[in-house]
Amino acid sequence: MIQSIDNPEFLNDFLSYSSTILNKSANTIKEYNYDIAHFLKFIKFKYKMTNIQEEKAIKTIVINDMTLDTVKQITLQDIHAFLGYLKSEYASKPATLARKTASIRVFFKYLCNKMKLIPMNPAQDLESPKLGKRLPKYLTLDQSKTLLDTASHDTKGHGNHNNSERNFAIITLLLNCGMRLSELVGINLSDIDFENEKLTVIGKGNKERTIYLNKACMKAIHQYLEVRPHDAIKHNAKDALFLSEQKKRISNRTVQYIVKQELKIAGIEKADKYSVHKLRHTAATLMYKYGNVDIRALQELLGHESISTTEIYTHVDNEQIRNAVENNPLSNL
Repeated sequence: MIQSIDNPEFLNDFLSYSSTILNKSANTIKEYNYDIAHFLKFIKFKYKMTNIQEEKAIKTIVINDMTLDTVKQITLQDIHAFLGYLKSEYASKPATLARKTASIRVFFKYLCNKMKLIPMNPAQDLESPKLGKRLPKYLTLDQSKTLLDTASHDTKGHGNHNNSERNFAIITLLLNCGMRLSELVGINLSDIDFENEKLTVIGKGNKERTIYLNKACMKAIHQYLEVRPHDAIKHNAKDALFLSEQKKRISNRTVQYIVKQELKIAGIEKADKYSVHKLRHTAATLMYKYGNVDIRALQELLGHESISTTEIYTHVDNEQIRNAVENNPLSNL
């Protein structure tokens, strides 16, 4: 939760603008607040505007008294120094530094270009750290089938624990639809079109999209609804599809725990290395590898804003590339 009282007024104005005008998600606003506040604390430390002497204590610095006069002095070198501090003090990885860079860039663009509150934009020539291309981790087709078999309430020796139908439906939707954790948790009963076998989810940036449900998903949802609690549900969770044992909307943490437990029970090697997001990667990879899904259709299904994000799934399967060459009609001439 953002404590606006801890921020200078111009930072709170930026967060309000990002939320209302740019329609950024709550998570993005939280990240902006954390990143920019940390940066401003570093600036006070670097400019010797505090009694704090050690870099380890920078996060304790108070910034709600900071003025735009100080911000006007910030240079590109100061930003580079902040990124260097993050790498040395926290061993921040390139992906983390890239996120911080993006936050700083949009912040100064707001102050300089949009609101004209500062004369120069020190982040105008700020480059993003180079990111090594990493292929996403995902379950194989056989591992995915094993996970579903294990999570199924019909599996012998595994079907007596509480919430088995719910957990199986969660795993089924994640592996078949490739939705994000927040999208799954946010599903409402009213979002599901049972007649046309599809549902509406709210993705990044509060963007709405349609996800079509296959037979496995519909069957799992119906089986769960037969045992889903009907009484004493918390008022703000009456429309939630997935409920916790406290009869509240299920939380992100609970879903993460369910996935970890089911992976372990399924005997998936290095189960602790997988997460809910890895199941999203799995769904996308299996659809691309076995479903002959067009890359544009996959982009739409996953809710990616840029096709470049989706294109990573075209590189995960060397076997598919080899087969393409071997199946060339000229290969046997």
